[in-house]
Amino acid sequence: MADIIEGIHPTRMELLEINKKIELAVKGHKLLKEKRDTLMTKFLAVIEEAKGLRGEVIDLMSNAYNDLIAAEAVMGSQSVEAIANAIPESKKLELSLKNVMGVRIPEIHLLANQQEEGNGEYKTPLTSAKIDDSVESFNKALQKLIKLVEVEETIIRLGEEIKKTKRRVNSLEHIMIPRLKATQVYIGMRLEEMERENFFRLKAVKRKKDRQKAQT
Repeated sequence: MADIIEGIHPTRMELLEINKKIELAVKGHKLLKEKRDTLMTKFLAVIEEAKGLRGEVIDLMSNAYNDLIAAEAVMGSQSVEAIANAIPESKKLELSLKNVMGVRIPEIHLLANQQEEGNGEYKTPLTSAKIDDSVESFNKALQKLIKLVEVEETIIRLGEEIKKTKRRVNSLEHIMIPRLKATQVYIGMRLEEMERENFFRLKAVKRKKDRQKAQT
């Protein structure tokens, strides 16, 4: 049997308070279990999303490097390097947060001037279609990589919240609720015992009074 809560006085008022606490604890336990299950479902879905994104990033980077190697074979490394240096670095990131079951989840957005990228107009006398393909693949890989960072951070934050929620569920289920119920039983038994003692005391007083009346 679980330990009772210390400092408890076996009174009816205390019993009413314990009953209320048990009711609240049971409701809280149910809500936390529902939250834990919802977070776990979201967590597993995000893990699957991360797996898919990793595969896409690897494929896009592989395609981009293959196209780059093919372009170097046609144009020469110096021309390819000149084109790379000519592409403006205008990308910026915008970070925001959204709330999922009380967890602040990051959202990362890539901001870029679309007119400055992916149009194939490079300042060189000789170009290759492979350059365009490589730039396109690198840009797609960057988008996927940023999404992957967002998803990986989401996994970390959801995982931490799941651990916290599990600890609260276990604390209520294995410590708090059993102690409250044990205290409830203890107070109930003590009240019944006190009532019996009071009953026998009253009977003893009555018998004494009856004897005194009989003697007079």
